[in-house]
Amino acid sequence: MLKEYYLTRATLISHCPCLAGTAGLLLLLSGSPVKATPPVVAPPPETTTQTNQPGQPQTNSGGFFQGLSRRSYFLGDLWGLRKELSKEGISLNISETSELLGNVTGGVKKGFEYDGLTQLDMQLDTQRAWQHHGGTINVSALQVHGNNLSSNNLYTLQTASGIEADRSTRLWELWYQQKFLPEDRLDLKIGQQSLDQEFMGSLNANIFVNTMFGWAMVPSADLPGGGPAYPLSDLGIRLRGRPTDSITYLAGIYNGSPVSNNSGDPQERDSSGTSFPLNGGVLAIAEVQYAYPSLGSLVYNPKSIPLSHTYKLGAYYDSEEFDDLEYDNTGVSLASPSSTGIPATHRGNYGVYGVVDQMVWLSPDDPDRSLSFFARAMSQPQSDRNLVDFSMNAGLVLRDPIPHIQRDDDTFGIGMGFANVSNRASALDRDQGFYTGDYTPIRSNETFVEATYQYQYTPWCQIQPDIQYVFNPGGGIANPNSIGNRVQDELVVGVRLNILL
Repeated sequence: MLKEYYLTRATLISHCPCLAGTAGLLLLLSGSPVKATPPVVAPPPETTTQTNQPGQPQTNSGGFFQGLSRRSYFLGDLWGLRKELSKEGISLNISETSELLGNVTGGVKKGFEYDGLTQLDMQLDTQRAWQHHGGTINVSALQVHGNNLSSNNLYTLQTASGIEADRSTRLWELWYQQKFLPEDRLDLKIGQQSLDQEFMGSLNANIFVNTMFGWAMVPSADLPGGGPAYPLSDLGIRLRGRPTDSITYLAGIYNGSPVSNNSGDPQERDSSGTSFPLNGGVLAIAEVQYAYPSLGSLVYNPKSIPLSHTYKLGAYYDSEEFDDLEYDNTGVSLASPSSTGIPATHRGNYGVYGVVDQMVWLSPDDPDRSLSFFARAMSQPQSDRNLVDFSMNAGLVLRDPIPHIQRDDDTFGIGMGFANVSNRASALDRDQGFYTGDYTPIRSNETFVEATYQYQYTPWCQIQPDIQYVFNPGGGIANPNSIGNRVQDELVVGVRLNILL
């Protein structure tokens, strides 16, 4: 079953590019200064006017190395390209994320792997391009390189890195968005979309390396193809409304699967991201968000400091067919020698989730220093068709973490993730032991903890050491290299390099 999970999600969410990642990592390991997904690293607020903001293109009149440590992008104005594109209403962003991660204990084998992601995003503002208010055209592409530590070494459910995926160069998103009503309180997006960019996310969780702080464990394990999230996407329509400054509604309808054929590795089924399937069922999702203080209303006042928070509730339904985890199409256990080997099928699958982002402390002396808590819980409760029926994440994020040192853009985070293997998947393990007479581990749940520090080396570079520990990998899966034993607990260490090119 874990092998099937990796075929459906050798993942990640939110970038020849391979040379940039390799060179950056070598410079980092040699001690030389270098510097950004998904994650996409935004320039610090005080430097954004140096980037390709409308009417303010960045220049490098003093040569390439002039102001290198202060510019917002490593390549600056791209020798005038960003300036020329800006005249046509086009913004261009390129980011590179490179990692070296490895397990020093546990797993099916020990070792380190390099993986990297180059992401290119282009957006056209129709107001600047041809005076049409409220329109945006977005195109993004991915180039994934390196190897996959989670599938090669760890055999975990909750994969170690949010950029792990099959090696490929692929289209990611291609959509048009149109705003309506005064103050742009309604907008419609249509086209190829990755749902992890808007739904069920936590802003505070974005700092972490583990995949499950982005696109969650439940849809990753249970939806066709792992769901329409990095590195996959799906054709659909999304409507967003903001009736008040504090409340936002999101609702979308998408193809039931990001690939046209749900057998095998979905990333291989659509290796270029251009198949645009419409032959599946329907995935419908809705979310309501409440934010306080409302957007744009927070003013720093040391005598009266509101602790900001955002709450989200959502639900989704996928009308595709889902295989039974224990029984075949005749009602016999799939582990039985008399089984047909063809699983029974069930129509439809649904899930519910909630997300909390809560600031718990804000320094009365420094508005950049704050401590925030986040949590997300979600469930697809139909055990007969879901490998994971419940998952959650939680953590604390401290910004400007070192007092009396000017590190305003640094962030420290500690978090955890939990995934529960469904009763029907555990029952299949028991069946296998019964019919074969051999020892078969009964999967139950998996938990990991992660601590990470994001060091803002320059406006265009972040260096991020990371450590993770996984308890009961794979929910207690058997170790294929050690008959009669489970995969042992894993200590994963490494470093990530984020660069805005």
